[in-house]
Amino acid sequence: MNLHRLLAARAAAGKPIRVGLIGAGKFGSMFLAQLLHTPGMDLAWIADLSRVRARAALDAAGWPAGRADGVRLGEYAAELLGEERPEVVVEATGDPAAGIDHALAAIVAGCHVVMVNVEADVLAGPLLAAKAAEAGVVYSLAYGDQPALICELVDWARACGFTVAAAGKGTKYRPEFHASTPDTVWGHYGLSPEAATAGGMNPQMFNSFLDGTKSSIEMAAVANATGLAVPAEGLAFPAAGTDRLADDLKPRSAGGLLDGPGMVEVISSERHEGGPVPNDLRWGVYVTFEAPGDYTARCFGEYGIARDESGRYGALWRPSHLIGLELGVSVASAALRGEATGAPTGFRGDVVAVAKRDLVAGEGLDGEGGYTIWGKLMPAAESLFARALPIGLAKDVLLLRDVAEGAVLTRDDVVLDEASDLVRVRAEMEARFDPRPATNNEAGTKGRMAS
Repeated sequence: MNLHRLLAARAAAGKPIRVGLIGAGKFGSMFLAQLLHTPGMDLAWIADLSRVRARAALDAAGWPAGRADGVRLGEYAAELLGEERPEVVVEATGDPAAGIDHALAAIVAGCHVVMVNVEADVLAGPLLAAKAAEAGVVYSLAYGDQPALICELVDWARACGFTVAAAGKGTKYRPEFHASTPDTVWGHYGLSPEAATAGGMNPQMFNSFLDGTKSSIEMAAVANATGLAVPAEGLAFPAAGTDRLADDLKPRSAGGLLDGPGMVEVISSERHEGGPVPNDLRWGVYVTFEAPGDYTARCFGEYGIARDESGRYGALWRPSHLIGLELGVSVASAALRGEATGAPTGFRGDVVAVAKRDLVAGEGLDGEGGYTIWGKLMPAAESLFARALPIGLAKDVLLLRDVAEGAVLTRDDVVLDEASDLVRVRAEMEARFDPRPATNNEAGTKGRMAS
Protein backbone atom coordinates (compact mmCIF):
# COMPACT_ATOMS: atom_id res chain seq x y z
CA MET A 1 0.00 0.00 0.00
CA ASN A 2 0.92 3.66 -0.48
CA LEU A 3 3.42 3.08 -3.28
CA HIS A 4 1.42 5.31 -5.61
CA ARG A 5 1.44 8.10 -3.03
CA LEU A 6 5.20 7.78 -2.62
CA LEU A 7 5.70 7.77 -6.38
CA ALA A 8 3.51 10.87 -6.73
CA ALA A 9 5.66 12.62 -4.14
CA ARG A 10 8.81 11.82 -6.12
CA ALA A 11 7.14 13.11 -9.26
CA ALA A 12 6.09 16.34 -7.54
CA ALA A 13 9.63 16.84 -6.28
CA GLY A 14 11.01 16.35 -9.81
CA LYS A 15 13.10 13.39 -8.63
CA PRO A 16 11.71 10.31 -10.38
CA ILE A 17 13.20 6.88 -9.78
CA ARG A 18 15.73 6.34 -12.57
CA VAL A 19 15.68 2.79 -13.94
CA GLY A 20 18.16 0.88 -16.09
CA LEU A 21 16.68 -2.03 -18.04
CA ILE A 22 18.84 -4.95 -19.18
CA GLY A 23 17.08 -7.04 -21.82
CA ALA A 24 14.44 -5.72 -24.23
CA GLY A 25 12.45 -8.92 -24.67
CA LYS A 26 8.78 -9.50 -23.86
CA PHE A 27 9.07 -8.95 -20.10
CA GLY A 28 11.13 -5.79 -20.55
CA SER A 29 8.80 -4.48 -23.24
CA MET A 30 5.75 -4.97 -21.02
CA PHE A 31 7.50 -3.03 -18.25
CA LEU A 32 8.29 -0.21 -20.68
CA ALA A 33 4.63 0.03 -21.66
CA GLN A 34 3.62 0.74 -18.05
CA LEU A 35 6.66 2.77 -17.01
CA LEU A 36 5.55 5.33 -19.58
CA HIS A 37 2.39 5.87 -17.52
CA THR A 38 3.84 5.58 -14.01
CA PRO A 39 4.38 8.88 -12.17
CA GLY A 40 7.64 9.23 -10.28
CA MET A 41 9.54 6.73 -12.44
CA ASP A 42 11.70 7.27 -15.52
CA LEU A 43 13.96 5.25 -17.79
CA ALA A 44 17.67 6.01 -17.83
CA TRP A 45 18.83 3.44 -20.39
CA ILE A 46 18.31 0.06 -22.01
CA ALA A 47 21.11 -2.47 -22.42
CA ASP A 48 20.50 -5.10 -25.09
CA LEU A 49 22.83 -6.90 -27.48
CA SER A 50 20.67 -5.46 -30.28
CA ARG A 51 20.12 -1.71 -30.18
CA VAL A 52 17.58 -2.16 -32.96
CA ARG A 53 15.59 -4.50 -30.73
CA ALA A 54 15.82 -2.06 -27.82
CA ARG A 55 14.48 0.81 -29.92
CA ALA A 56 11.78 -1.46 -31.34
CA ALA A 57 10.70 -2.30 -27.78
CA LEU A 58 10.23 1.40 -27.00
CA ASP A 59 8.25 1.88 -30.20
CA ALA A 60 6.08 -1.19 -29.55
CA ALA A 61 5.40 0.01 -26.01
CA GLY A 62 4.08 3.29 -27.36
CA TRP A 63 6.87 5.66 -26.36
CA PRO A 64 6.60 8.98 -28.25
CA ALA A 65 9.59 9.61 -30.48
CA GLY A 66 10.72 12.63 -28.49
CA ARG A 67 10.80 10.79 -25.20
CA ALA A 68 12.25 7.60 -26.68
CA ASP A 69 15.06 9.62 -28.23
CA GLY A 70 16.10 10.65 -24.73
CA VAL A 71 16.69 7.06 -23.61
CA ARG A 72 20.26 5.86 -23.95
CA LEU A 73 20.70 2.57 -25.73
CA GLY A 74 23.75 0.33 -25.48
CA GLU A 75 24.85 -3.24 -25.99
CA TYR A 76 26.56 -3.74 -22.64
CA ALA A 77 25.17 -2.95 -19.21
CA ALA A 78 28.63 -2.43 -17.71
CA GLU A 79 29.32 0.48 -20.05
CA LEU A 80 25.99 2.14 -19.30
CA LEU A 81 26.43 1.61 -15.55
CA GLY A 82 29.79 3.33 -15.81
CA GLU A 83 28.25 6.34 -17.49
CA GLU A 84 25.07 6.72 -15.44
CA ARG A 85 24.11 4.97 -12.21
CA PRO A 86 20.33 4.53 -11.95
CA GLU A 87 18.61 3.86 -8.65
CA VAL A 88 17.27 0.51 -9.83
CA VAL A 89 18.55 -1.98 -12.39
CA VAL A 90 16.09 -4.49 -13.86
CA GLU A 91 17.78 -7.68 -15.12
CA ALA A 92 15.51 -9.32 -17.71
CA THR A 93 17.81 -11.30 -19.99
CA GLY A 94 16.91 -14.87 -18.92
CA ASP A 95 20.54 -16.02 -19.19
CA PRO A 96 21.97 -17.12 -15.80
CA ALA A 97 25.59 -16.21 -16.55
CA ALA A 98 24.67 -12.76 -17.85
CA GLY A 99 22.19 -12.22 -15.04
CA ILE A 100 24.72 -12.96 -12.31
CA ASP A 101 27.34 -10.71 -13.91
CA HIS A 102 24.85 -7.88 -14.31
CA ALA A 103 23.56 -8.19 -10.75
CA LEU A 104 27.05 -8.14 -9.27
CA ALA A 105 28.01 -5.10 -11.35
CA ALA A 106 24.84 -3.25 -10.32
CA ILE A 107 25.40 -4.06 -6.64
CA VAL A 108 28.99 -2.78 -6.79
CA ALA A 109 27.67 0.39 -8.45
CA GLY A 110 25.23 0.90 -5.56
CA CYS A 111 22.03 0.10 -7.46
CA HIS A 112 19.03 -1.86 -6.30
CA VAL A 113 18.49 -5.00 -8.41
CA VAL A 114 15.15 -6.39 -9.58
CA MET A 115 15.90 -9.88 -10.86
CA VAL A 116 13.43 -10.97 -13.53
CA ASN A 117 15.99 -13.63 -14.45
CA VAL A 118 14.82 -16.48 -12.19
CA GLU A 119 17.41 -18.81 -13.74
CA ALA A 120 20.17 -16.62 -12.29
CA ASP A 121 18.38 -16.35 -8.97
CA VAL A 122 18.10 -20.13 -8.56
CA LEU A 123 21.74 -20.66 -9.47
CA ALA A 124 23.20 -18.08 -7.08
CA GLY A 125 20.41 -15.89 -5.65
CA PRO A 126 21.19 -16.37 -1.95
CA LEU A 127 24.70 -15.07 -2.56
CA LEU A 128 23.47 -12.14 -4.66
CA ALA A 129 20.94 -11.15 -2.01
CA ALA A 130 23.61 -11.32 0.70
CA LYS A 131 26.04 -9.20 -1.32
CA ALA A 132 23.30 -6.66 -1.97
CA ALA A 133 22.47 -6.41 1.73
CA GLU A 134 26.15 -5.96 2.57
CA ALA A 135 26.31 -3.12 0.02
CA GLY A 136 23.19 -1.46 1.45
CA VAL A 137 20.98 -2.08 -1.59
CA VAL A 138 17.96 -4.27 -2.32
CA TYR A 139 17.96 -7.50 -4.32
CA SER A 140 14.42 -8.47 -5.29
CA LEU A 141 12.38 -10.97 -7.23
CA ALA A 142 10.19 -9.39 -9.90
CA TYR A 143 6.61 -8.56 -9.00
CA GLY A 144 4.22 -9.69 -11.72
CA ASP A 145 6.16 -12.88 -12.23
CA GLN A 146 4.68 -15.80 -10.31
CA PRO A 147 7.43 -16.35 -7.69
CA ALA A 148 7.09 -12.84 -6.25
CA LEU A 149 3.29 -13.08 -6.28
CA ILE A 150 3.49 -16.41 -4.41
CA CYS A 151 5.86 -14.84 -1.87
CA GLU A 152 3.29 -12.09 -1.35
CA LEU A 153 0.53 -14.63 -0.62
CA VAL A 154 2.78 -16.52 1.80
CA ASP A 155 3.66 -13.29 3.59
CA TRP A 156 -0.03 -12.34 3.78
CA ALA A 157 -0.93 -15.68 5.36
CA ARG A 158 1.86 -15.54 7.91
CA ALA A 159 1.19 -11.90 8.76
CA CYS A 160 -2.40 -12.92 9.50
CA GLY A 161 -1.18 -15.60 11.91
CA PHE A 162 -2.07 -18.57 9.70
CA THR A 163 0.20 -21.58 9.23
CA VAL A 164 1.04 -22.01 5.55
CA ALA A 165 0.31 -25.52 4.30
CA ALA A 166 1.42 -25.01 0.70
CA ALA A 167 2.02 -22.35 -1.92
CA GLY A 168 2.66 -22.44 -5.63
CA LYS A 169 1.17 -21.90 -9.05
CA GLY A 170 -0.76 -23.59 -11.80
CA THR A 171 0.54 -24.84 -15.14
CA LYS A 172 -0.26 -27.19 -18.00
CA TYR A 173 1.34 -30.56 -17.22
CA ARG A 174 1.30 -34.20 -18.19
CA PRO A 175 4.13 -36.68 -17.41
CA GLU A 176 5.08 -37.11 -21.07
CA PHE A 177 5.85 -33.41 -21.34
CA HIS A 178 9.22 -34.03 -19.65
CA ALA A 179 10.43 -35.49 -22.97
CA SER A 180 9.22 -32.55 -25.05
CA THR A 181 11.75 -30.78 -27.29
CA PRO A 182 11.71 -27.55 -29.30
CA ASP A 183 10.58 -29.68 -32.26
CA THR A 184 7.49 -31.01 -30.51
CA VAL A 185 6.52 -28.11 -28.25
CA TRP A 186 4.09 -26.27 -30.52
CA GLY A 187 1.75 -29.23 -30.93
CA HIS A 188 1.16 -29.25 -27.18
CA TYR A 189 0.21 -25.57 -27.34
CA GLY A 190 -2.08 -26.06 -30.33
CA LEU A 191 0.14 -23.94 -32.59
CA SER A 192 1.79 -24.62 -35.90
CA PRO A 193 5.55 -23.95 -36.14
CA GLU A 194 4.76 -21.33 -38.78
CA ALA A 195 2.34 -19.47 -36.51
CA ALA A 196 4.80 -19.59 -33.62
CA THR A 197 7.59 -18.23 -35.79
CA ALA A 198 5.35 -15.46 -37.09
CA GLY A 199 4.58 -14.53 -33.50
CA GLY A 200 8.27 -14.30 -32.60
CA MET A 201 7.98 -17.16 -30.10
CA ASN A 202 11.15 -18.89 -28.92
CA PRO A 203 10.60 -22.68 -28.99
CA GLN A 204 13.27 -23.43 -26.38
CA MET A 205 11.85 -20.90 -23.95
CA PHE A 206 8.28 -22.17 -24.39
CA ASN A 207 9.51 -25.73 -24.08
CA SER A 208 11.01 -24.90 -20.69
CA PHE A 209 7.52 -24.05 -19.46
CA LEU A 210 6.11 -27.27 -20.90
CA ASP A 211 8.75 -29.81 -19.86
CA GLY A 212 8.62 -28.87 -16.17
CA THR A 213 11.90 -26.97 -15.96
CA LYS A 214 10.47 -23.49 -15.50
CA SER A 215 8.04 -24.69 -12.83
CA SER A 216 10.94 -26.27 -10.94
CA ILE A 217 13.00 -23.09 -11.22
CA GLU A 218 10.18 -20.92 -9.98
CA MET A 219 9.39 -23.17 -7.03
CA ALA A 220 13.06 -23.28 -6.04
CA ALA A 221 13.02 -19.48 -6.00
CA VAL A 222 9.91 -19.49 -3.78
CA ALA A 223 11.39 -22.05 -1.38
CA ASN A 224 14.62 -20.09 -1.10
CA ALA A 225 12.72 -16.86 -0.44
CA THR A 226 10.03 -18.10 1.96
CA GLY A 227 11.57 -21.05 3.78
CA LEU A 228 8.90 -23.43 2.48
CA ALA A 229 10.09 -26.99 1.98
CA VAL A 230 10.77 -28.77 -1.31
CA PRO A 231 9.13 -32.17 -1.98
CA ALA A 232 11.67 -34.95 -1.54
CA GLU A 233 10.83 -36.49 -4.92
CA GLY A 234 10.39 -33.21 -6.78
CA LEU A 235 7.20 -31.59 -7.97
CA ALA A 236 4.24 -33.98 -8.32
CA PHE A 237 2.05 -31.59 -10.35
CA PRO A 238 -1.24 -32.88 -8.89
CA ALA A 239 -4.26 -32.26 -11.12
CA ALA A 240 -6.37 -29.93 -9.00
CA GLY A 241 -8.68 -27.01 -9.58
CA THR A 242 -9.35 -24.13 -7.24
CA ASP A 243 -12.24 -26.06 -5.69
CA ARG A 244 -9.77 -28.74 -4.52
CA LEU A 245 -6.91 -26.56 -3.27
CA ALA A 246 -7.80 -26.68 0.43
CA ASP A 247 -8.51 -30.43 0.31
CA ASP A 248 -5.48 -31.54 -1.71
CA LEU A 249 -2.73 -29.03 -0.95
CA LYS A 250 -2.24 -29.98 2.69
CA PRO A 251 -0.27 -32.76 4.42
CA ARG A 252 -1.19 -36.40 3.98
CA SER A 253 -1.59 -36.59 7.74
CA ALA A 254 -4.52 -34.20 7.32
CA GLY A 255 -5.96 -36.03 4.30
CA GLY A 256 -4.08 -34.13 1.59
CA LEU A 257 -1.42 -35.00 -0.98
CA LEU A 258 1.72 -33.43 0.46
CA ASP A 259 4.62 -35.06 2.31
CA GLY A 260 4.34 -32.55 5.11
CA PRO A 261 3.31 -29.03 6.09
CA GLY A 262 4.73 -25.88 4.54
CA MET A 263 5.69 -27.02 1.04
CA VAL A 264 5.88 -25.66 -2.49
CA GLU A 265 3.91 -27.46 -5.21
CA VAL A 266 2.63 -26.81 -8.72
CA ILE A 267 -0.85 -27.92 -9.74
CA SER A 268 -1.78 -29.04 -13.24
CA SER A 269 -4.62 -27.67 -15.35
CA GLU A 270 -4.76 -31.05 -17.13
CA ARG A 271 -5.31 -34.53 -15.79
CA HIS A 272 -2.16 -36.62 -16.06
CA GLU A 273 -3.92 -39.04 -18.41
CA GLY A 274 -5.27 -36.13 -20.48
CA GLY A 275 -8.31 -33.90 -20.31
CA PRO A 276 -8.98 -30.56 -18.62
CA VAL A 277 -9.28 -30.00 -14.88
CA PRO A 278 -12.39 -28.04 -13.87
CA ASN A 279 -11.76 -24.64 -12.28
CA ASP A 280 -8.10 -24.77 -13.29
CA LEU A 281 -5.49 -22.27 -12.13
CA ARG A 282 -3.21 -22.48 -15.17
CA TRP A 283 -2.18 -18.81 -15.10
CA GLY A 284 -2.46 -18.14 -11.40
CA VAL A 285 -0.91 -18.59 -7.95
CA TYR A 286 -2.25 -19.89 -4.64
CA VAL A 287 -1.64 -20.38 -0.94
CA THR A 288 -3.30 -22.85 1.43
CA PHE A 289 -3.25 -22.28 5.16
CA GLU A 290 -4.42 -23.78 8.44
CA ALA A 291 -6.56 -22.12 11.08
CA PRO A 292 -4.82 -22.04 14.49
CA GLY A 293 -8.01 -22.82 16.37
CA ASP A 294 -11.73 -23.52 16.25
CA TYR A 295 -12.77 -19.87 16.36
CA THR A 296 -10.67 -18.99 13.31
CA ALA A 297 -11.90 -22.07 11.47
CA ARG A 298 -15.48 -21.03 12.14
CA CYS A 299 -14.70 -17.56 10.76
CA PHE A 300 -13.39 -19.17 7.57
CA GLY A 301 -16.87 -20.52 7.00
CA GLU A 302 -18.66 -17.34 8.02
CA TYR A 303 -16.71 -15.22 5.54
CA GLY A 304 -16.71 -17.54 2.57
CA ILE A 305 -13.13 -18.78 2.55
CA ALA A 306 -12.68 -21.84 0.29
CA ARG A 307 -12.24 -24.64 2.83
CA ASP A 308 -11.50 -28.34 3.01
CA GLU A 309 -13.99 -30.85 4.41
CA SER A 310 -12.67 -30.36 7.95
CA GLY A 311 -13.11 -26.60 7.75
CA ARG A 312 -9.63 -26.05 9.21
CA TYR A 313 -7.73 -25.51 5.97
CA GLY A 314 -8.44 -22.59 3.69
CA ALA A 315 -7.20 -21.43 0.29
CA LEU A 316 -6.69 -18.12 -1.41
CA TRP A 317 -5.60 -17.66 -4.98
CA ARG A 318 -5.04 -15.16 -7.71
CA PRO A 319 -6.28 -16.36 -11.12
CA SER A 320 -3.73 -14.62 -13.34
CA HIS A 321 -0.52 -12.63 -13.41
CA LEU A 322 0.57 -9.75 -15.65
CA ILE A 323 4.36 -10.26 -15.60
CA GLY A 324 6.10 -7.09 -16.87
CA LEU A 325 3.00 -4.92 -16.59
CA GLU A 326 3.29 -5.21 -12.79
CA LEU A 327 7.06 -4.93 -12.48
CA GLY A 328 6.91 -1.29 -11.36
CA VAL A 329 5.75 -2.51 -7.94
CA SER A 330 9.18 -4.09 -7.37
CA VAL A 331 11.00 -1.01 -8.66
CA ALA A 332 9.01 1.31 -6.39
CA SER A 333 9.26 -1.00 -3.38
CA ALA A 334 13.04 -1.21 -3.66
CA ALA A 335 13.66 2.49 -4.26
CA LEU A 336 11.02 4.00 -1.97
CA ARG A 337 10.76 1.48 0.86
CA GLY A 338 14.06 -0.35 0.68
CA GLU A 339 12.09 -3.60 0.54
CA ALA A 340 12.19 -6.56 -1.81
CA THR A 341 9.09 -8.18 -3.27
CA GLY A 342 10.57 -11.54 -2.34
CA ALA A 343 14.26 -12.40 -2.03
CA PRO A 344 16.23 -15.55 -1.15
CA THR A 345 17.11 -15.98 2.51
CA GLY A 346 18.74 -19.40 2.20
CA PHE A 347 19.54 -22.30 -0.13
CA ARG A 348 16.66 -24.74 0.21
CA GLY A 349 15.70 -25.72 -3.33
CA ASP A 350 17.86 -26.57 -6.32
CA VAL A 351 17.03 -27.47 -9.92
CA VAL A 352 19.09 -30.28 -11.41
CA ALA A 353 19.49 -31.70 -14.92
CA VAL A 354 17.68 -34.93 -15.86
CA ALA A 355 18.29 -36.80 -19.14
CA LYS A 356 15.35 -36.56 -21.56
CA ARG A 357 16.66 -39.58 -23.47
CA ASP A 358 19.66 -41.85 -23.41
CA LEU A 359 22.68 -39.57 -23.73
CA VAL A 360 26.10 -40.69 -24.94
CA ALA A 361 29.61 -39.61 -24.04
CA GLY A 362 30.82 -36.73 -26.18
CA GLU A 363 27.39 -35.13 -26.58
CA GLY A 364 26.90 -31.50 -25.64
CA LEU A 365 24.13 -30.42 -23.29
CA ASP A 366 21.88 -27.64 -24.54
CA GLY A 367 20.40 -26.37 -21.29
CA GLU A 368 16.93 -25.33 -20.20
CA GLY A 369 14.10 -26.18 -22.60
CA GLY A 370 16.34 -28.00 -25.08
CA TYR A 371 16.67 -31.46 -26.58
CA THR A 372 18.83 -33.20 -23.98
CA ILE A 373 17.72 -32.39 -20.42
CA TRP A 374 14.91 -31.05 -18.26
CA GLY A 375 15.15 -29.47 -14.83
CA LYS A 376 13.88 -31.24 -11.71
CA LEU A 377 13.30 -29.58 -8.34
CA MET A 378 15.29 -31.16 -5.52
CA PRO A 379 16.01 -30.28 -1.89
CA ALA A 380 19.28 -28.37 -1.95
CA ALA A 381 20.92 -30.59 0.65
CA GLU A 382 20.17 -33.68 -1.42
CA SER A 383 21.48 -31.99 -4.55
CA LEU A 384 24.80 -31.22 -2.90
CA PHE A 385 25.12 -34.67 -1.37
CA ALA A 386 24.58 -36.21 -4.81
CA ARG A 387 26.84 -33.73 -6.66
CA ALA A 388 23.89 -33.20 -8.99
CA LEU A 389 24.43 -30.92 -11.97
CA PRO A 390 22.51 -27.64 -11.60
CA ILE A 391 20.40 -26.82 -14.65
CA GLY A 392 22.13 -23.44 -14.87
CA LEU A 393 25.50 -25.16 -15.45
CA ALA A 394 24.13 -27.70 -17.95
CA LYS A 395 24.53 -25.71 -21.14
CA ASP A 396 27.40 -25.92 -23.64
CA VAL A 397 29.18 -28.62 -21.63
CA LEU A 398 30.29 -32.04 -22.90
CA LEU A 399 29.37 -35.41 -21.42
CA LEU A 400 32.23 -37.58 -20.22
CA ARG A 401 30.13 -40.76 -20.11
CA ASP A 402 26.78 -42.21 -21.10
CA VAL A 403 23.72 -41.20 -19.08
CA ALA A 404 20.47 -43.17 -19.15
CA GLU A 405 17.11 -41.55 -19.83
CA GLY A 406 15.50 -40.36 -16.60
CA ALA A 407 18.75 -40.21 -14.61
CA VAL A 408 19.89 -37.12 -12.75
CA LEU A 409 23.21 -35.92 -14.15
CA THR A 410 26.09 -35.29 -11.79
CA ARG A 411 29.05 -32.94 -12.03
CA ASP A 412 31.22 -35.98 -12.63
CA ASP A 413 29.32 -36.66 -15.86
CA VAL A 414 30.44 -33.44 -17.56
CA VAL A 415 33.42 -31.21 -18.19
CA LEU A 416 32.97 -28.01 -16.19
CA ASP A 417 35.28 -25.04 -16.50
CA GLU A 418 36.07 -24.55 -12.82
CA ALA A 419 37.78 -21.23 -13.60
CA SER A 420 34.69 -19.69 -15.22
CA ASP A 421 32.93 -16.89 -13.37
CA LEU A 422 29.64 -18.80 -13.42
CA VAL A 423 31.08 -21.95 -11.81
CA ARG A 424 33.09 -19.87 -9.35
CA VAL A 425 30.06 -17.84 -8.17
CA ARG A 426 27.95 -20.98 -7.82
CA ALA A 427 30.72 -22.59 -5.73
CA GLU A 428 30.88 -19.50 -3.52
CA MET A 429 27.12 -19.62 -3.01
CA GLU A 430 27.20 -23.33 -2.10
CA ALA A 431 30.03 -22.83 0.37
CA ARG A 432 28.33 -19.90 2.08
CA PHE A 433 24.81 -21.34 2.20
CA ASP A 434 25.43 -25.09 2.37
CA PRO A 435 22.23 -26.52 3.92
CA ARG A 436 23.71 -29.91 4.80
CA PRO A 437 24.40 -30.85 8.43
CA ALA A 438 27.93 -29.80 9.29
CA THR A 439 28.98 -33.34 10.19
CA ASN A 440 27.75 -34.80 6.90
CA ASN A 441 28.32 -32.24 4.20
CA GLU A 442 31.55 -33.80 3.06
CA ALA A 443 30.12 -37.28 2.68
CA GLY A 444 28.33 -37.04 -0.63
CA THR A 445 26.11 -39.68 -2.13
CA LYS A 446 27.50 -42.55 -4.14
CA GLY A 447 26.01 -43.83 -7.37
CA ARG A 448 23.45 -42.41 -9.73
CA MET A 449 19.96 -41.41 -8.73
CA ALA A 450 16.82 -42.26 -10.66
CA SER A 451 14.47 -39.39 -11.38
